[in-house]
Amino acid sequence: MDYISTRGKIAPVGFIDAVLMGLADDGGLLVPKHIPPLSEATLQAWQQLSYPELALELFSLYVDGEIPREDLKQLVDDSYGTFRDDEVTPVRRVDNSLHILELFHGPTFAFKDIALQFLGNLYAYISKKRDSTIHILGATSGDTGASAIEGVRGKEGIRICILHPHGKVSRVQELQMTTVDDANVLNLAVDGNFDDCQRIIKELFADVAFKQRYHLRAINSINIARILAQTVYYFYAYFQLAKQGQAEKVNFSVPTGNFGDIFAGYLAKRMGLPIHKLILATNENNILERFVTEGVYQPGEFRGTHSPSMDIQVASNFERYLYYLNGGNADVVSALMDGFKRDGRIAVDGDRLKQVQADFSAYGVRNDECLHEIKVCYDAYGYLLDPHTACGVAAAHRFTADDEVTVALSTAHPAKFDEAIRLLEIKQTAPSQIRALSDKPQFQTRVAGTNDAVAEQLVRFF
Repeated sequence: MDYISTRGKIAPVGFIDAVLMGLADDGGLLVPKHIPPLSEATLQAWQQLSYPELALELFSLYVDGEIPREDLKQLVDDSYGTFRDDEVTPVRRVDNSLHILELFHGPTFAFKDIALQFLGNLYAYISKKRDSTIHILGATSGDTGASAIEGVRGKEGIRICILHPHGKVSRVQELQMTTVDDANVLNLAVDGNFDDCQRIIKELFADVAFKQRYHLRAINSINIARILAQTVYYFYAYFQLAKQGQAEKVNFSVPTGNFGDIFAGYLAKRMGLPIHKLILATNENNILERFVTEGVYQPGEFRGTHSPSMDIQVASNFERYLYYLNGGNADVVSALMDGFKRDGRIAVDGDRLKQVQADFSAYGVRNDECLHEIKVCYDAYGYLLDPHTACGVAAAHRFTADDEVTVALSTAHPAKFDEAIRLLEIKQTAPSQIRALSDKPQFQTRVAGTNDAVAEQLVRFF
C-alpha cells in the first residue's frame, strides 16, 4: 500500500514512512493510493470478530505486510488491552431509533484514546526497530493532548510537546495534560484559540528543514494512522446492530470540529460499509455545516461554547475530503488550498455541491440546544451525555427518518465537562482517576501565539 499527497508533489511512500511524515512534505495530507474494497462475504465474516480482531484485519489492509502480522497483533492487543470495557467501544441502546457508541473507555476518557493508544505504541515500535529519535508535536482543542501524552509518556526514544489554547479547554482536560511530570513531556499553553495552535503546527511541519532537523512527527489527525484507527469503530458498531437485525438503514451522527472523525466514517463507507447517512454535527462554530448546506467553506467569528473540543473554524482534515470530492485531482486541490490561503474561502457549486450533500447531512447545534438535549436525555432515559455527544444526538434527531436507526458517537465521558453539566443542576460522580487530578501539581509553560515563540521552546526541549 502506497500513500500519496493530496497535493501530488511527493513520491509515494509506504505505511511507516507515511506515519513518520505526518503532514506531507508538499504541505498536503497523505491518503492511501487506493481504498481497499470489501466484499459482502468479508463484511459478513467480520461480524463475529472482537474489537481487537477487527482492528487487526482493517490495519492489515493498510499496513500491507510492512509490519509482520504477529507484531501488528501485539501492537493492537497492547493498545486496546488498557480499556475499561471488554468491548472497547460498546454500543448502548437509548430508544428504538437511537444508539450511543461509547468511545470514552480508554485511559483519558475520550475517543482520542482509540487512535492514540495505537499510534503511541506504533511510534515506540518504529523507534526501536529503526533506532530512531521521535519528537512528537501536536495541538489540542482538549482531548487529543491528554490522549497523546498518555500514549507515549515515559517511552524511550520519544519526546512529546503539546500546544493547547490557554484558558479555552475544560478544567479536566487541562489537568489531564498538565499534571503529567514525565521528562519526555512538554505542555505549552498558547495565547489564542485552537485554530492558532493548529496553524502554528501546520506551518512548522511545512518548514521541511526545521521538521527534519528536529525529527518532528505528527500526533494530530493529519497523521493518516489516526484516521485508519478511527474507521474500526464504525465497522464494529454497524456489526453490533447487524447482529440484532437492525442493519437495514444505519446512520452515524458524528460530533466533529476537525473533520477527522467523520472522515473516518466516510472512508469506511467508501470501503463498502453500508452506512445510510453520515450526519455531521457541529456547534456554533459551524463552518462545516455551512459548507454542506451552502457550498461555502469560510471561517466566521469564533465562538466559545459548551462543547469546546469543537470550537474550531479551520478543519485540518477537510483537505482529504476535497481530494476525493474532486476525483483525486491533486492539481485542483492545490489550487483550492492556495486560494484558501490567499482569500480565506473555498466555494463549490453545481454537481460538486450535490455530491457533498449526498455524502453528508449537517447541523450546527446552538449552545442552549446542546444543554436542552443533555437534560431531555437524562430525564427521559437516565443517560448522561457530554456536551459534544449532545450535539451528535441533536443532529441525529433532526435527520433520522422513521425507518432508520442512528448511532451517535459519544466522544467523551461527561465528567470531563462538568462545567456544562452543572448548569443543568445535574450532579454526577466523576471516576476516581478524574477526581484525583485536582490534587496534583501542574506543569506547563505559557507562550505567545507565534511560530517563533513555539519554535524557541521546541529547540530547548528537543
